[in-house]
Amino acid sequence: MAKAKGGRRYPLVVYTHMMSRWWTAIFTLGLALLALAWAVYSRGMDQWRWLTLASIGGLNVFIGLSMWLMRKSAYVQPFSDHLRLVTPFLRLNISYKRIRRASSSNMGALFPPGSVSNWRAEIIQPLAKMTALVLELNAYPMSQAQLRLFLSPLFFKDKSPHFVILVDDWMKFSSEMDSMRSSTGPVPAHQKRNASILSRLPNKDK
Repeated sequence: MAKAKGGRRYPLVVYTHMMSRWWTAIFTLGLALLALAWAVYSRGMDQWRWLTLASIGGLNVFIGLSMWLMRKSAYVQPFSDHLRLVTPFLRLNISYKRIRRASSSNMGALFPPGSVSNWRAEIIQPLAKMTALVLELNAYPMSQAQLRLFLSPLFFKDKSPHFVILVDDWMKFSSEMDSMRSSTGPVPAHQKRNASILSRLPNKDK
């Protein structure tokens, strides 16, 4: 059986933004701790002090570099019969049969400042004017508790089964996903009305 060919990979902006936001701070803190460990070592202080500082500093440097390398490792990719969602800790295939409806909305409207915590509002603020695609599902492909454990809270606007997908070009992503869905063969006449995701999207950019 031939392996299904996937479309373009669209980096998930939420992960790129969050990792870009934090990797520099964590990496810089690690370097500072390593410098402090060297100063403690040079003064001949207790070994456990500089070893502890060096270990924590080295861990921070490693985490910072890992976050930098993984900035764009989270993405969505349309296939002919499913949508693949990949993050550093999750690889999920979402069958198109699960998608009831797709709509577009600004991130600021999905997550108003008054409805989220202060730290989350700070993350959303630079993304507030970007348009996200909201995929409403019949059911999640796995338990919601597991999904919330591995995905950012910004994938969920409420407790209903859905995903908030934020990419740089949501219209191109929607168009390609719709094209992938229709490439499997002709759509039955009674389903033609509901075949296109893109045709049902309210245009928020006008």
